[in-house]
Amino acid sequence: MEEFEIRLENVSMEYPGSKKITGKTLDNVSLDIRKGEFLSILGPSGCGKTTLLRIIADLIRPVQGRVTVSGTDAEQARLAHKYGMVFQSPSLLEWRTVLQNIELPLELQNIPKKQRREIAMEQLSLVDLYGYENSYPSELSGGMQQRVGIARALASDPEILLMDEPFSALDEFTRERLHGDILRIWRNTKKTIVFVTHNISEAAFLSDRVCVMSSNPARIAALTDISLPRPRTPALLKSDEFFRTVSQLREVFEERYYENI
Repeated sequence: MEEFEIRLENVSMEYPGSKKITGKTLDNVSLDIRKGEFLSILGPSGCGKTTLLRIIADLIRPVQGRVTVSGTDAEQARLAHKYGMVFQSPSLLEWRTVLQNIELPLELQNIPKKQRREIAMEQLSLVDLYGYENSYPSELSGGMQQRVGIARALASDPEILLMDEPFSALDEFTRERLHGDILRIWRNTKKTIVFVTHNISEAAFLSDRVCVMSSNPARIAALTDISLPRPRTPALLKSDEFFRTVSQLREVFEERYYENI
């Protein structure tokens, strides 16, 4: 029997003043996410992907439906620090060092200074930034800043990592490096990852499954298994198997998305 960590049941969301035909941003979304799975939510900008991720994280509440995490509701999961969140911009505090930025969520949990310093140093090593602990964000590249953001999200040892287009603002070479980093972290920590993206190749390379979103309003148009072998390496990007997978995923996306426009 499959073990589901996150369950969304008939989730709908609408905002005041919405001009969509139904008035809804999300419409009747149901989705089961397996424990330890890497699932990507794929769709164009503005289709409701981030709204769905924020509902999972209990940052906003749906107008209909419910979210459960390991059998409890999303609010209890948030209060129990089951989530780590990585945003498109790492939003680091410029006046704090790398180490102090990573320690921030532990400070908010009143973790003793010595313990949070040890945890933060462990996370620095995990994201391959050991030696940069006393640097400031302005001294780091965009890719390095995003790795600090990932380390900060992991500092409280969440069961679930929620990632909202974290690599979209980066150049292609940096993005590919970070793909390798996040897959290594996922493999080593065995966390459940929900990853929002509008990049079809990125979704294919990283994921176990891809959830394709339609729009006006957002619904789940398709759930596609990705059968590419693991571990995923840069060499895979040049393979016929990868090109076929991307083409198949693109066909699913175009067929299901454009029919809803």
